[in-house]
Amino acid sequence: MTGGTSTTSCIFCDAGDAGADTPLVLHRGTLAFVILNLFPYNNGHLMIVPRRHIATLAEATVDELQELITLTRRAEIVLTEAYAPHGLNVGMNLGKAAGAGVADHLHIHVVPRWSGDTNFMTVVGTVRVLPETLDATTEKLRPLFVKHGARPT
Repeated sequence: MTGGTSTTSCIFCDAGDAGADTPLVLHRGTLAFVILNLFPYNNGHLMIVPRRHIATLAEATVDELQELITLTRRAEIVLTEAYAPHGLNVGMNLGKAAGAGVADHLHIHVVPRWSGDTNFMTVVGTVRVLPETLDATTEKLRPLFVKHGARPT
């Protein structure tokens, strides 16, 4: 972890550590990285996370913000090529009251969506319908991040 104020372990700080062997990390940038969501809403659900432990956009430097949006753009390109979704949800929940699962480490969700997908089932029936394993998603997406300008992880 480079900077920030956390004194306890953080799943994003642990995953973002350059020496960490985290199979869910698709790409490590200079100031941010791309990781699959361990509990995805849909196949390809990933997150863009700053390496530095910060909770808000206001705490981010201009360079961090630039890399976050650049990687979000790359995620859009990669997910569109890999899955041909009908749309994408791109968003952040800032703070616990806003629904952030990891409230003290900023992250951007990018979720592929299809007309008629079953995303609502996680809210209504506590069920997720995902025909693809996280390992298969990693194998599909990691080479596309490299293809579209990211260094191999």
